[in-house]
Order: sequence, then C-alpha cells, then structure tokens
Amino acid sequence: MPLLKLTSGFLGFQEKTFHAKREHFEKLAVKQRPRIMMVACSDSRVDPAILTNAEAGELFTVRNVANLVPPCAHDVGAHGTSAALEFAVISLEVEHIIVLGHSGCGGIEALLSADPAITSDHPFIYTWMQIVDEARRRMLIVARNAPMEDQLRILEREAIKTSLANLLSFPSINERVADGRLRVHGWYFDLLDGNMHAYVPARDRFEPLDMALAEELQKS
Repeated sequence: MPLLKLTSGFLGFQEKTFHAKREHFEKLAVKQRPRIMMVACSDSRVDPAILTNAEAGELFTVRNVANLVPPCAHDVGAHGTSAALEFAVISLEVEHIIVLGHSGCGGIEALLSADPAITSDHPFIYTWMQIVDEARRRMLIVARNAPMEDQLRILEREAIKTSLANLLSFPSINERVADGRLRVHGWYFDLLDGNMHAYVPARDRFEPLDMALAEELQKS
C-alpha cells in the first residue's frame, strides 16, 4: 500500500506539475541555481520544501539525524554533510544556509535521555550525536531541574546554535560570511503549533518568523 500511494503521487505530480511547468523543468535539467541551502532533519514530518512551499530548484538540501553540522575535519572519514556544504558554497555559490531544526527531535531526545540502547544498538547515531554533547552539558548546567520536555526544547535550539558555529569552522564558509557573500541562519519549526522561529544573533534568542524578521535577518 505505501509504495502504491507513492507511485500514484508521482503520477499525479507528472501529470499536474511536470507537464504544466515543462519549460521550468527543462531549464532545471540543464543547470540548477538554488540561492539557499537547507540543513534539515531526516524526520519524515519536517520536509523543508513542504514547509517553505518551495519550487523544484529553489533549495539545495542535505538531511541528517538532528539536522547537525559537524565541525570541519580533513580526515579519511566519510563526510556527507560536509561534502554537501562544500558543493553548495563553492560550486553553487548559495547566498544563504539555513539550519532547520524542529520540536520533538528523536536524535536530540536520545542524546538527552542517555539511553544505553543508543550506544549498543545504534553506534552510528551515538557517535553522530556527540557533535552536540557539549551543548547538552551546558544546557544541564542551567536547566538541570527543569522538566524533561523543557530541557528537550532548549537543547533542540542549542543544537542549532552549535551547528551555526560549526558552519564557520569551514574556511570557505567563514570567508564568505565575513565578506557578505553568504549568510547563515537557524530556524526552528514547532510541530505542535505550526510556527517557525528564527535565531537572532544580535539578541541571542529565537523569535517568531515573519516577513519583518526575515527582512532584518537578510540584511544583518
């Protein structure tokens, strides 16, 4: 049944969207020119294109567990997210990178709960989530006695801030941010109320995203 539903969905897209916008897709077949890169979570509930009503070709997207950006590292490991960043910044010359987090993130919850099963049954997830373990430690210093749900929400946002800092550890990104060719942003989508919040570095807080705030962040 799930595969049939997807096939039906594709056929509907082909008939109603692809053929209706044939010229647009013919141009995309020659070259993509997105101005924005999204680093988003693999979570099935948080699709960047759906949340932003983006057209094909508008977003260059990489998705991983907990929408994390690792620090820049030149070793023999497989660096899928880093490779995507490199391509987006150097080859596509995107103008914005958005780290898109969300409420109820399973990766963040696993890190916060210190579930022993994570280390034994999910070693890749355990290693990956160490990217934000320092953020977890900082959060516990100020919110150790807070309810688990509050800790989770705090850490989900702090993880976005960690990823923003890690973006600047890439020389190609740091250089372009410094000279104004590139801007980096942190967004947080609340699955319960449908609101998006954007991180405002000047005020060190997440604020509801609207057109006025978007204008401010685009210029900052």
